Amino acid sequence: MSPSDDTKNEIIDNFVAPECQGRIEILYQDDDILLINKPSGLLSLSGKNQLNWDSVHYRLVNGQEATESQKATPAFAEAKLPHRLDFGTSGIMVVGLNSAASKSLNKQFQDRAVQKRYIAMLAGWVEADIGQISAPIAKDKALFPRVKICLDTGKSAISDYQVIRRLDTPCRTLIQYTPITGRTHQLRIHSLEFGHPILGCDLYNTPESNNGFEGSDTPPRLMLHASDIYFTHPSTGQPIHGQSPSLF
Repeated sequence: MSPSDDTKNEIIDNFVAPECQGRIEILYQDDDILLINKPSGLLSLSGKNQLNWDSVHYRLVNGQEATESQKATPAFAEAKLPHRLDFGTSGIMVVGLNSAASKSLNKQFQDRAVQKRYIAMLAGWVEADIGQISAPIAKDKALFPRVKICLDTGKSAISDYQVIRRLDTPCRTLIQYTPITGRTHQLRIHSLEFGHPILGCDLYNTPESNNGFEGSDTPPRLMLHASDIYFTHPSTGQPIHGQSPSLF
């Protein structure tokens, strides 16, 4: 019996996440929301592969056990994630703690009423101090989980950037990204598209981008951090600005 077209076209994800020693840090908490700091190397949601059970959502719902140096964190049974960060990306996330709050946050993201900012370390020197990258993004089924720039089938994707500083040995640029849209892997593939891939990126890079970082053969992690988030509190209606300083 021959396999169906759906079976033949099914995408198989064999990725197994290594154990993440970093912990979720709770930056702010009230009855409706959390602001948390996600460590690099932790999935936002548990994967279909049973080995990928550990995630931001799993740890929030079940709590984190105490360690020798850190206290346990409570379990939030109704925690929902209105947005995600890539496995390698660290930084700030907002979490809904009840159905009403989660619904409000989901709508804000759908309406593009939430603004996010990221800090990234790029290979090479970015010439312009400020700029915008506009390149449509489409899924790349042949190279899952990668996406691709595609003028024909891609969805509009826009990223604004501002240079923070340029560094030597090797040449690299610390920038602030403000994504106008929120496509999968948007900042990673946009960085590659304009010739300055994010250091430590395993999917979108060049041979030069992962060499010579601070005397090491490869960067220790994806050098992308969600630093700021702006949204409206789901209960009070007050504007919220959450921050998580970058470590690089």
